[in-house]
Amino acid sequence: QVRVVESGGGSVQAGGSLRLSCEASEYTSSIKYIGWFRQAPGKEREEIACIDVRGGSTVYADSVRGRFTISQDSAKSTVYLQMDSLKPEDTAMYYCAALTKLRDYIEPDPRNGNWGQGTQVTVSS
Repeated sequence: QVRVVESGGGSVQAGGSLRLSCEASEYTSSIKYIGWFRQAPGKEREEIACIDVRGGSTVYADSVRGRFTISQDSAKSTVYLQMDSLKPEDTAMYYCAALTKLRDYIEPDPRNGNWGQGTQVTVSS
C-alpha cells in the first residue's frame, strides 16, 4: 500500500508563496499520477494539479494555472506544488493522492487512490 504525506502548509498574506510537498512511500508500477486537490469548508473537493510520474506531463485547473507549478523529484518519490501569487480564495486543506488512473484526478474520490491527511493553507488579505 503506497502512503503519501503532505507537508509545507501554513499561513501567508495575499501575494505570498508556499511550496507543498507530497512524499510517497514508494513509486510502484501501478502509480501513474500524483494529484493535488483542495477542499475549503463547505465546498467540494477540487482538483488543482496533476503530474504523470512516468513522463512528467502536467495538467492544471484554470483557477491555478499560471500561479501554481507542479514538479517531481523521482529520486525522492516526492512531488512539489509551488504556489505563487496566493489569494484568499486559495485558503483550503490541500491533499495529494497517488493515483493509478487519470480519471481519479478528474473525478476525485478518496475511495480511489492513496490519499494523504492533508495540509492546511491559509491566505489572509
